[in-house]
Amino acid sequence: MKYTVFLFCVSLTIASCGGGSESQESSSNQTPQSMVQSEPAEADPMLNKGIGPITSVTLGPLDQALVDEGKVIYEELCTACHKPTEKFIGPAPAGIMSRRSPEWIMNMILNPEQMVKEDPIAKKLLVEYNMAPMANQNLTEDQARKVLEYFRTLE
Repeated sequence: MKYTVFLFCVSLTIASCGGGSESQESSSNQTPQSMVQSEPAEADPMLNKGIGPITSVTLGPLDQALVDEGKVIYEELCTACHKPTEKFIGPAPAGIMSRRSPEWIMNMILNPEQMVKEDPIAKKLLVEYNMAPMANQNLTEDQARKVLEYFRTLE
């Protein structure tokens, strides 16, 4: 989180130092349009839905049956790299629901290869975690939703 805030402040500082004429702004050294479009999601990670099949997730009351199934899936497939409450090879999922949108979380679970190539948050996490990409465990959307429900209990 501190790293994201730092990058945001650096970005604002650089943007405020721009100045110059419009002809200078159209030079070939400008930020690619794809990066400019990602700025709102970087400013508020909860608006970023990630890249993948999940475009909308509706969260209702906590479903204990889904939590229990999600915990089993998580323990079987994820704990080699993720510990529930502490940084390990990958980030801890504790508190993730307040840092990322449900859609982003599920897309990261389902589509990690494309996420680390194209999503600005996933790219930063890849660097932060020593270029150790998340393994695609080939979960179904149903399984990823169960893991998400388990993550809701790790606040």
